[in-house]
Amino acid sequence: MFETLKQAFKVKEIRVKIWITLALLLAYRLGCYIPVPGLGSGLIAEGMQGLSYLNIMNMMTGGSLQSGTLFAMGIGPYINASIIIQLLAVAIPSLERLSKQGEEGRKKISQYTRYLTILLAIIQAVGILLTYRIDLLASDNSTPLSNMLFGQTWLAYVVVIIFFTAGTVTTMWIGERITDYGISNGISLLIFAGILSSAGQALIPMVTNIWGTEQNASLQNFWRLIAMLVAILVVFTCIVTVELAERKIPVQYAKQIRGQKMYGGQSQIIPIKVNSTGVLPLIFAFSIISFPELIMTMFNLTGSAFGQWWVTWMGTDSWLYMVVLSLFIIFFAYFYTSIQFNPDDISKSIQQNGGFIMGIRPGKPTAQYLKKISGRITLFGAIFLALIALIPSIVFKAISPGSYSAFTATGMLIVVSVAIEFNTALQSQIMMKNYKGFLK
Repeated sequence: MFETLKQAFKVKEIRVKIWITLALLLAYRLGCYIPVPGLGSGLIAEGMQGLSYLNIMNMMTGGSLQSGTLFAMGIGPYINASIIIQLLAVAIPSLERLSKQGEEGRKKISQYTRYLTILLAIIQAVGILLTYRIDLLASDNSTPLSNMLFGQTWLAYVVVIIFFTAGTVTTMWIGERITDYGISNGISLLIFAGILSSAGQALIPMVTNIWGTEQNASLQNFWRLIAMLVAILVVFTCIVTVELAERKIPVQYAKQIRGQKMYGGQSQIIPIKVNSTGVLPLIFAFSIISFPELIMTMFNLTGSAFGQWWVTWMGTDSWLYMVVLSLFIIFFAYFYTSIQFNPDDISKSIQQNGGFIMGIRPGKPTAQYLKKISGRITLFGAIFLALIALIPSIVFKAISPGSYSAFTATGMLIVVSVAIEFNTALQSQIMMKNYKGFLK
């Protein structure tokens, strides 16, 4: 990757795109420190403990959620809107036809996604105010927001909701500008920057504690830091190995004569990634398993009998939580693979182009073969996601209980995926530039 960056900086056009990407990422990070009127940095942080999904959102925003800043919700509503539109495109025929209409169809779907993002941002902003029961009417250190707005209580809440929604829209705009004028996917890079910021904020106290304590405690903190870095390196190595792993299915194409030219006769491969679903099964699983706790917190039901049972048996440290989470991850891995990978369409495309898999008859037998291979690989990928969701969290929590939430499997998978995607985009830009130079 460093060699790719070195080559990219030698090309002026790519170098400009890299600087544009870095400038927009800097603007995003600066927005993560702009305060929202009426909110203090401690109002949200106190209520986030134990809510897995909100901790993931906070990690993706670089700690902006718990600080209650302008970009507190980050790009989360846009991601949720994109997933919803993608799932609806499978269920609703009109959206499915629209997605196959080329550039015009994609523009319309992008517009629908933006509208849904604004709606989800408003709902999520209301949910944040209700969940944490943020009091905008009283303040110990400054003038309450409602007093600045002529004593109108409802107007104070509306202003905060507008700020949160505007922050999400601005974040979405920055991500789209990175995609248009920078390198790689802008939305992914924004999440990447937020996760790295959270990791840096967690590591800084561990480093400073080495010099700020007694000798015995200082030595203990030093070895704790070394253990944390080794664990991170091991987990990253495992994730990179699985992320790059794929099953290559060879496809042989027969020679065809069309007019006076001969086509085909070559051999190609169908690559099936071990973890083709990426981090989505983890996000879906954490969202569903955290939803009841989120609702109970929002309506102050944590003290009820069901709330006490949930905390006892479905807490992050219970074995039942680990089993249910693993089952959800495996289910969503298969569910999302079934949406992304259609063996019947691939088999039909191979047959129409005069291709076949060695030892497998074209048509339905090929589709069944691809479905069987995909099912086996998906099972391995799902088990890997389940293990990577549980084991690293237990290890990091044992090493450093105060900072393990910044190093989650979801965050590490996203960092690795985005880094690989960024490297691939840079290589494509360099290759395209070389081809243009060759043609000139």
